[in-house]
Amino acid sequence: MCAKATMEEFEALLNESFEIDTPDEGSVVKGKVIAIEAGQAIIDVGYKMEGRIDLKEFANPGEAPTIAVGDEVEVYLRNVENARGEAVLSREMARREAAWDRLEKAYAAEERVDGAIFGRVKGGFTVDLGGAVAFLPGSQVDVRPVRDAGPLMGLKQPFQILKMDRRRGNIVVSRRAILEESRAEQRAEVIGKLNEGDVVDGVVKNITEYGAFVDLGGVDGLLHVTDMAWRRVNDPKEILSIGETVKVQVIKVNKDTHRISLGMKQLQDDPWDSVERKFPLESVHTGRVTNITDYGAFVELEPGVEGLVHVSEMSWTKKNVHPGKIVSTSQEVEVMVLEIDTQKRRVSLGLKQTMRNPWEVFEETHPVGTVVEGEVKNITEFGLFVGLPGDIDGMVHLSDLTWEGRGEDVIGEYRKGDVVKAVVTEVDTDKERISLSIKAVEGDPFAEAIGGVKRGSIITVTVTAIEDGGIEVEYEGMKSFIRRSDLSRDRSEQRPERFQKGDKVDVRVTNVDPKTRRLGLSIKAREIAEEKEAVEQYGSSDSGASLGDILGAALKRDE
Repeated sequence: MCAKATMEEFEALLNESFEIDTPDEGSVVKGKVIAIEAGQAIIDVGYKMEGRIDLKEFANPGEAPTIAVGDEVEVYLRNVENARGEAVLSREMARREAAWDRLEKAYAAEERVDGAIFGRVKGGFTVDLGGAVAFLPGSQVDVRPVRDAGPLMGLKQPFQILKMDRRRGNIVVSRRAILEESRAEQRAEVIGKLNEGDVVDGVVKNITEYGAFVDLGGVDGLLHVTDMAWRRVNDPKEILSIGETVKVQVIKVNKDTHRISLGMKQLQDDPWDSVERKFPLESVHTGRVTNITDYGAFVELEPGVEGLVHVSEMSWTKKNVHPGKIVSTSQEVEVMVLEIDTQKRRVSLGLKQTMRNPWEVFEETHPVGTVVEGEVKNITEFGLFVGLPGDIDGMVHLSDLTWEGRGEDVIGEYRKGDVVKAVVTEVDTDKERISLSIKAVEGDPFAEAIGGVKRGSIITVTVTAIEDGGIEVEYEGMKSFIRRSDLSRDRSEQRPERFQKGDKVDVRVTNVDPKTRRLGLSIKAREIAEEKEAVEQYGSSDSGASLGDILGAALKRDE
């Protein structure tokens, strides 16, 4: 009977155990800490199941575990039974599941969540959000790049969830979004109190090539480089340093975009108010070259007042040359004030005006007719350029290279660097031109040859050649040609063959052309002139005397 009762009791207990629902694997269950030993907590999860969990799973990042015997905790049931007959439990996975439920609700409601940065990974940091691990990109840590994130590690603080995917286990959070929101509120409060024209103190937070950002107590304003001083500021670091406290004036406030423009020079006297009094037109001053461009150089006359020396006003002689080859930055130069426009805050300066015009100096020291000597600087299709005193050039035109032949034929005999002598034939200071003549150095052989010969003169020439169209003659080495129609007054005598080479013939000069270096000669013109003269002296056709009678009388008189 006793054995039968024992079997019945066992069967009843077995049936009771089957009726109890065993929790599903992969679910979160409640358990109780029944012991702590060897760095592990032994958890009783009921259903006659116990499991072990490392104590570190009960600690927040950077903190010691806070767990004691008797505490009730939620754990994740990974397996009902392992090889040792124990349940496989995880506190971390339980916290993660609970955290994901909580985070999904916060993400949907766009609410902030608390977490702590506990590790560094490529491109950012890891954040514990109370059981779920999120990624914090480096760009989302602060409103400005963070060089040292050490002070932020382990610090519990709010974050904004940017993106999350439970299936993939990805969460991306931002600390910067929280800071920007709080800063926006602070900025709105500060900006609401600022007005244009206010003078405030600020701290220089950052310096760039175009200016500096000044903290006005929770809101930053931009101090542009052009508003730092009245003078040109090439590098803001010349006058400002990070952390420095400066006094600035509010130039402009945009309360919609929260942008503030600041100025320092506005707190100083404007030097342009006295420019016309200090720098009258045509006055000469010493200034410092501050900047060089392709079109000229800027010269500082005094702090805050700069003028432009245009490239055309830099040198009398150096044309089409970059200003950097004439002056250098920081060089002190003498300049003349050419024009002032106070409205546009512009001063036009001249560098060359402080020196005498070299063409005027040359004209004074080398009047027309002076023989000069210089080096051939350039050879062109229309002549030579010769270097002259004063760093200027004179031009020898092709027509002034030689008396004989064409300039085109002899220009090839010259080379750059040759030293030549020439006569100054013209100086035009307005056009900055000097004309020279190489052929004039030795005098004009044509002028010397014809001497006092002029139009209407009777000269004796020598026949040097007989041609069908006339005869070639020579006078003092100068060749001329008499056409057939000019050989005689009578048509019957206009025959070239009646002359012999070497004959001496009297002719009348009808033209003297220095350009072509030719004499116009005519026997016919001489005969007509002689007849006219005889008629005037001895009679006329009205007196009844014949031409023979008149010429006979003239010949008798000559005898």
